[in-house]
Parts: sequence; C-alpha cells; structure tokens
Amino acid sequence: MSNPPKQASDRSTVINLLIALRPGQWTKNLLVFAALLFGQRLFDLQAVILAIKAFIIFCALSGAVYLINDVTDRGGDRSHPHKSRRPIAAGLISPTLAVGVAVVLDAVALGLAFQVSTYFGIVGTAYAGLLILYSVILKHIVVIDVMTIATGFVLRAVAGGAAIDVPISAWLLICTSLLALFLALSKRRQELIGLADNADEHRPILGEYSPYLLDQMIAVVTASTLITYSFYSISPEVATRFGTAWLGLTIPFPLYGIFRYLYLVHQKAGGGSPAELLLSDRPLLACVTLWAITVILIVYRPITI
Repeated sequence: MSNPPKQASDRSTVINLLIALRPGQWTKNLLVFAALLFGQRLFDLQAVILAIKAFIIFCALSGAVYLINDVTDRGGDRSHPHKSRRPIAAGLISPTLAVGVAVVLDAVALGLAFQVSTYFGIVGTAYAGLLILYSVILKHIVVIDVMTIATGFVLRAVAGGAAIDVPISAWLLICTSLLALFLALSKRRQELIGLADNADEHRPILGEYSPYLLDQMIAVVTASTLITYSFYSISPEVATRFGTAWLGLTIPFPLYGIFRYLYLVHQKAGGGSPAELLLSDRPLLACVTLWAITVILIVYRPITI
C-alpha cells in the first residue's frame, strides 16, 4: 500500500473519523422528511422537531454503517483511484477504532431512536442491522446487493413516518424503492465502466454484472418509477387526501430528473456517487428543488379549479 499524502496524514484522528462518516452522503437521509411533506405536517412544529431528530439519528446510523463498510472494503478500496484516499483504506484510521466508534454511534443513536417512539426505534434497528449485514455478506450476492440498498432507502422513508406517527403511502414506498434501485444500478454501471479490467479486483461482485445487463435493469426500473409516480400523483386516493387533483402537474420534474441523470451516467461518466452528483449538477439540483416547491404549493395550497 502506498503511503498516504502528507496533507492527509497530518489531519487529526477526529477529522479523519468525521471524513470516514461521509457527511456528504447524509443527504440520502433527507428521505425521512417525506412523511412530513406528504403527511401535511410541514407546519406542525412538534412534527418538524421530531423529523429533525429522526434525520440526525439516521445520519449517525448511516455514518456507523459507512465505517463498517469501509473496514470490510479496505482491501479493495486500496486499488480504487478515489476510494483509496478514504481514511480507513489509506491507513489513517485503524479498523479497530473504526468498528469501536461505529458500535458507540449505533448504541447512542438507537437509544435516542427508541426515545422518539418504539416503532421508530424498531425501524432504525432494522436499518442498521440490514446495512451491516449488507457490508459483511449481502453486497457479495448479485441482485440482492442492489435490492438491499433500495430497502435501506425505503426504511428511511418508513422511519420518517414512524417518527411523526404518519402512515406512508404504499405508492410512495414503491416509488422510493424503484428510484433507489435506479440509483444503485446506475452506480454499479459507473463502477463497472470506470474501473474496466480492474473492476473485479476492487469489487468482486462487479464480475457478475455486465453493462448490457445493467442497462436492461435500469430500463425496467426507469419506466416503472415514472409509471408508478404518475399513477400515484393522479390517483383518486391522493386527490381525496390532499383535496386537489393537480399533483399530476409535478410529473415533468421526475421525468426530466431521471433523463438528466441518465444523460450524466451515459454521456458524462457520472453516477458513481448519487449524493455528490445531485449537489454538483445544477440542472439536477434545480429540478429537485422546483419539484419540492411545486409539491408544497399544491399540497398545502390546493388548486380547486
């Protein structure tokens, strides 16, 4: 293993631990606010406080998962052009320290989760357990690996509803699952194409995939995501709940967003980190922002024309 850059080695252990927690990936935990938005509790102060607590707890849980994942992946990460700079792969944090910090984070976060509500605590425990199992075993099983990632996103959405005692629509759970599959499959494709002949060395499971197979799977979930969201937004159930039948006006946003993401994956070799891509690509970020604003305007100020 090559020596880490001097600048990296000069960082304190605390800073390296913070980097290893991957705060840039915590945007995924914003899904816990979905229940707040679609449950029409956005202006309920108590619900907002609980949702923020849920977000912080899931940031801690996901950070712990990243530590364990980096410990199990440290060998393969050292052969990756970018992941080799991660603190654990670079030897800046010992695996023992990383696992110890992860255990403490999980214990504290789950303790706080059960204080929010028993249901929220159970969902948080399920999330932590599933993603740790993914880091150790499930990531090595073809198809199951991406399905596990998608389930993690679904559990985030369910946790948001559990925190504020709002049931999550089955439509939204299906949409979340399909969109998460789309992102996970796109990431696998970028890894496979980007690493080329070294893909197996970095992540053996990549040898079970091919660009053609991934493109077929992406095509299936892309169409399914758009159809499911469209059915959800124009369904009579949703119109009755929100008092408006105009949520269908938001359909162009996911349509453009998915097409833009596919463009970045296929034409710009993006998709390796969905969270970073969202924050770095202005059109994509603008699309998500405008979608959220439009949903708020329709759901909280219903159009009854």
